[in-house]
Amino acid sequence: MLNPRNLLTTVCFFSAIAATSAIAQPDLPAAKLPTVDLSAEASRPAANDQIHAVLSAEASGVALGDLARQVNALIAEAVKVSRSYPAIKVQSGNTSTYPAYSKSGKIESWRMRSELSLESGDTAAMSELLGKLQTSLGVSRLVVQPSPETRKKAENEAMLDALTAFKARAKVVADALGKSYQLKHLSVNTGGRIAEPMFRMAAKSAMSDAAPMPIEAGESQVTANVSGQVELE
Repeated sequence: MLNPRNLLTTVCFFSAIAATSAIAQPDLPAAKLPTVDLSAEASRPAANDQIHAVLSAEASGVALGDLARQVNALIAEAVKVSRSYPAIKVQSGNTSTYPAYSKSGKIESWRMRSELSLESGDTAAMSELLGKLQTSLGVSRLVVQPSPETRKKAENEAMLDALTAFKARAKVVADALGKSYQLKHLSVNTGGRIAEPMFRMAAKSAMSDAAPMPIEAGESQVTANVSGQVELE
């Protein structure tokens, strides 16, 4: 027959083991909710309302002094003409002088080049001025692009469109699975292809009175990309 004292000891022993096991058992991690990676893109047109042109004067010869006087005179005259167009910003550009070598390796002549930079949002004024300056200078580069203000406006509009598209996609996925969703993280980037016509022309026009230079500014596309992850509940 089991002694009552031994029975009490046995019950206390197993109770202690059960209590210890309950305390030592770690908490189970919460189940992870399913996630879905999504992306969306939207574009908006931006008017190319800013024109940047680089013109250059070039000359070659034996005497550096003569070259400098010739090139500087052309640039000075171009600056004078450009100042009659208040809507156009005028800025001096790069000036470089480099030698031309003979077959024996000796310097036989020099070439000098000087640039003038023009920038404006007035297409008509820029077209007219470039036509005048082409009688003595060459157009080395012409770029048409949205001004910072125009580009920013198009970026904001494209970004809102992309965010709306992202939300719509997240809802489609959640509804299809019979769940709701919450945003876990989001990334927004903007960019786009900017039209930049570039070309080189002869240093002087054959015409004594050049017509206005044709400029078709057109539009650029500004793009916003949204990517992120949603958590389904």
